[in-house]
Amino acid sequence: MKHIKLGDLEVSRIGLGAMGMSHGYTGSGTDEAESVRTVHRALDLGVTLIDTAEIYGPYTNEELLGRALKGRRDQVVLATKFGLVSHVGQGPWNLDSGPDNIRTAVEGSLRRLGTDHIDLYYQHRVDPNTPIEETAGAVGELIAEGKVRHFGLSEAGPDTIRRAHAVHPVTAVQSEYSLWTRGVEERVLPLLRELNIGLVPFSPLGRGFLTGTIRSADQFDESDFRRDNPRFTGENFRHNLALADEVKAVATEAGATPAQVALAWILAQGEDIAPIPGTKRVTRVEENTGADAVELSPEQLDKLTALPPAAGDTHTEDQQRMLER
Repeated sequence: MKHIKLGDLEVSRIGLGAMGMSHGYTGSGTDEAESVRTVHRALDLGVTLIDTAEIYGPYTNEELLGRALKGRRDQVVLATKFGLVSHVGQGPWNLDSGPDNIRTAVEGSLRRLGTDHIDLYYQHRVDPNTPIEETAGAVGELIAEGKVRHFGLSEAGPDTIRRAHAVHPVTAVQSEYSLWTRGVEERVLPLLRELNIGLVPFSPLGRGFLTGTIRSADQFDESDFRRDNPRFTGENFRHNLALADEVKAVATEAGATPAQVALAWILAQGEDIAPIPGTKRVTRVEENTGADAVELSPEQLDKLTALPPAAGDTHTEDQQRMLER
């Protein structure tokens, strides 16, 4: 697989998001053996960037990866995230990027992952109660101690990125980016390129919608967070099915799958972008990594770029409040 650079960090240009193995999607946490096989198959196919977070589970996803990567840790650029768990009493799903909380978080992540260092440590969401300069300084101290190698931000806006980068270099920014979520293109991506910061798109397949396999919300069980996601409900769902069908049409023309086409479009946006499609199945990781070999024609790229926007917000109202753009 081809490699790209996020700042000065070299990674495979297609990574693996591990969240769905433990959290959030239909069937999460029900087949650890298949999840472990998926991680191993990804490594065999040349994937080096694997992404998790302490909030996934919470904690169980990091524990799973710790078991899956035993004996193969040196093959992986391992990324995890802090800041959506307050370790000082408020618990999970409470923003806290204070220096003391970060120190507690990193020790827990290192233990669960079974490693002595984290390659890429992201602030999961910007904490409005902690100046980003304090957060960047705290991660910088962890880097000086060797517990962390690189500093990242997730869903941060331009001002936060610039201020953080002034305190300690930011290697990568993780944000939702796909054919139907393109908000980073106007203000965030130009800044990242100005500062030599890489972009790591999560949900590059639109939480599965762009694969063409989702035709009804009835496919989701009660634990699946997509049941409440605005893009998967009512008229929005019906509108967005048409977008998925357009991707499928290009895929048929290109001799690829819709997932591969959606990923190939992202890969064509630059040599500083490494999407992390998530899966818990070997067959899906094989399909996704196959996008590395898909070359779309200029006409196909133009057709995809010109698709109309998706209907509905990418998150619920409460989740939207945690995002910067």
